[in-house]
Amino acid sequence: MTIRNLEPSFRPRSVALVGASARQGSVGAVVLANVIAAGFRGAIYPVNPKYGELNGLKCYRRIADLPEAPDLAVIMTPPATVPDLVAELGARGCAGAVVITAGVGAADGLRQKMLDAARPSLMRIVGPNTIGLLSPLVSLNASFAHLAPRAGRLGLISQSGAIVSSIVDWAATEGVGFSQILSLGDMADVDVGDCLNWMAADRDTDAILIYLESITAPRKFMSAARAAARVKPVIAVKPGRHQEAARAAMTHTGALAGADNVIDAALRRAGVIRVNDLEDLFHAAEVTSRFPPLSSGRLAIVTNGGGAGVLAVDGLLDQGGRLAELTAETHAALDAALPPTWSRANPVDIIGDAPPERYTAAVAAVAGDPGVDVILAMNCPTALASPYAAAEAVGALAQRGMVNGKPLLACWLGKEAAEPARGVLRRAGVATADTPSAAAEAVSLLTRWSGLRQRLERVPGVTGEADVDRDTALRIIAAAAAEGRRVLTEPEAKGVLAAYGVPVPEILVAPDPTAVERAAAKLLASHAAVVVKLLSRTITHKSDIGGVVLDLATPEAARMAAERIAARVASAHPEGGLDGFAVQPMVRRPGAHELLVGLSTDPSFGPIVLFGAGGTAVEVLADTATGLVPLDDVLAADMIDATRIARLLAGYRDRAPANRPAIVAALLGVSQLAIDFPAIVAADINPLLADAAGAVALDARIEIDPARIDVASPHPALVIRPYPTGWEREATCGGAPYRLRPIRPADALLYPDFLARVTAEDLRLRFLTPMRTISSELLVRLSQLDYDRDIAFVALEAETGALAGISRFSSDPDHEAAEFGILVRSDLHGRGLGTVLIERLIAYARADGLKRLTGLVLRENTAMLDFAAELGFQRLPQDDVRPVVEIALDLV
Repeated sequence: MTIRNLEPSFRPRSVALVGASARQGSVGAVVLANVIAAGFRGAIYPVNPKYGELNGLKCYRRIADLPEAPDLAVIMTPPATVPDLVAELGARGCAGAVVITAGVGAADGLRQKMLDAARPSLMRIVGPNTIGLLSPLVSLNASFAHLAPRAGRLGLISQSGAIVSSIVDWAATEGVGFSQILSLGDMADVDVGDCLNWMAADRDTDAILIYLESITAPRKFMSAARAAARVKPVIAVKPGRHQEAARAAMTHTGALAGADNVIDAALRRAGVIRVNDLEDLFHAAEVTSRFPPLSSGRLAIVTNGGGAGVLAVDGLLDQGGRLAELTAETHAALDAALPPTWSRANPVDIIGDAPPERYTAAVAAVAGDPGVDVILAMNCPTALASPYAAAEAVGALAQRGMVNGKPLLACWLGKEAAEPARGVLRRAGVATADTPSAAAEAVSLLTRWSGLRQRLERVPGVTGEADVDRDTALRIIAAAAAEGRRVLTEPEAKGVLAAYGVPVPEILVAPDPTAVERAAAKLLASHAAVVVKLLSRTITHKSDIGGVVLDLATPEAARMAAERIAARVASAHPEGGLDGFAVQPMVRRPGAHELLVGLSTDPSFGPIVLFGAGGTAVEVLADTATGLVPLDDVLAADMIDATRIARLLAGYRDRAPANRPAIVAALLGVSQLAIDFPAIVAADINPLLADAAGAVALDARIEIDPARIDVASPHPALVIRPYPTGWEREATCGGAPYRLRPIRPADALLYPDFLARVTAEDLRLRFLTPMRTISSELLVRLSQLDYDRDIAFVALEAETGALAGISRFSSDPDHEAAEFGILVRSDLHGRGLGTVLIERLIAYARADGLKRLTGLVLRENTAMLDFAAELGFQRLPQDDVRPVVEIALDLV
């Protein structure tokens, strides 16, 4: 389940309090008092057989005695009673229950009994072990929190009741209000993904805050978070940043892919702003609720204390921010308004005796500078001027719109004198920070938010699928699995990687030292030297026992090296382990960089790719970036840029830049390998040698699970659904050939030419409103889909590749029904292209398990209504005066 029955549960019109009590200090008494004190607008039904009346309200002995089915029930009774109460409430027609009761656990079966009791009626369960539900927009405080939050436009989702109480307390002081506060507790049913889906669609919620302890349904969470982050800021605190990985792994990659790295990659991929602690969460909530994201964050600082300004600059640069360079015109304006002793630079130090008028002039001057994106006003308390009066002046500027629409932040240092001033600033719409570093973090937050949004909307340059040889890779992996082996030999691993586009050196396999000599002679005919490596099915790290010998210039030297390797193996592993030798050319790439490309499997988020500095010191360097599969070229480039070694790869002094497209191709090959082969548990390419000439995998290792060799692709553990392969087809319409396939992100580049050949009238009929054009942001959203809930099919002219038509649907979060749309180029009407596109869409919807397709059609669009009727769509009953007709097709 996802959002079914959440609306009446979260914004109820009536609430039953099961276990309400008169016993002072009990949860039942506190929750009842809180509901009454908050002024809930709906009906309140206490339920407890011990009482006839509670706090002036009639108390009902049983759920069956209630005068109506409550939208929401709050259960505060002993654990053993909860399943039966849930069954009674569901039978009565209750939409949802908040189970405050703790101790409804899995070990004793109560949790499952509770869920089984709710299932027949589709009743939703929040909890158990929760602080309760707080819905300020309907004045409901059905919790044991000590304060009722004020109404506002922030949504809060928390897995900790204590955190809810803390945030509510902070919000009361800061004047921050909430649209909804959801304390999820043990998340037996309703989880973070469900709440994100609901809040994303909630018009009363402008930003979403999350305190995240665990992610129980990663795929649902990722889909929901990506959808929410596209329309409003989503900010999360995830504790446990320094915990060690939950399980040991056999590869370097497994050792580095700590759980928090994966969580960080997931949040970043979803567009979620991650902050480190509750203080940062509070500041992020204030900043994002007041200001839009900033693509550029050039900061101007106005301060009456030079030292405070320097601290702010340090904090800004620590966050990767930029200090604005003031224009000559701004300098002139400041010269005219400030004493001659002002700093004549940014930060603009207006001197410790600065009166309100000086703040007004300085802030207005820097706000007018075209090179300034955001302004920070700072104040240090002195006996020469009033911090309060300075705050009034700065607040008045914001209220009068005299900062040119730019974000204005304030940092009033101190406590006794500063606190009243901060209240003035907040009431004026100015976001405040207590310290210079917090102010710098606020500026960074706005630019980071913008960067995350841009990542969600960037168009990858890859226009087709990777060029891979899946059959070759399958033969190698299947042969190893048939022998029951978990680790491929190096030649096998390199064979798999080569099949997926990762360059590898030529490898000759030799069973004994004599054969090594012959293989070396063959390679030395075209190479200056060779490398001899141990070949073993059981010894996984060759270098640990001296199993790699480099730079051998003669066949004899190669044979002798093989003999020494054999002796070392016999000494270290008397039980055996030598299967032969691998001989390959000595790759000489002076100045090349040793990189790591790895693949690991996270127990929650499935396959992940690692990139970073490689070599034998990989764990010591610890310079890696993590990305969720599937990757595209944009995401792969982001992974490269997230590492320290990226600066070396860009070139320096006499070192030419490394071939970045070759590195990206290796990352994409490994990503596709993970999609196609669920049997692959982990992989290492270390080192991947990269320079201006390209990249080559010098050493490689792949671990498999033989029991998973028959698991079908794509990898079932992927939390982001990959591009749906297998849905391409050729079609002939009106005598012309077309290629139909699911849309790719890069298809956004085809839209401008397509739209140029669509009439304004056809656009109006498609989008139900007059449209002259489609914004670039909307084009990206139309082409960058979450394939877990959306699909679009494009028809391309076979000869030119031009876009001829699109059909699409977007499903509800429950994946029950989807709304469809279709648009065919105006010059191609009447050729049957629309029929082919819709039939493809219907086939995909059925295969994806949807039960119904729906659509909205303008009543005047009789051609579309007749076309839909021919395909089996039915008009739904509705008022004839509405300009839009809803049509539906049952798929089951």
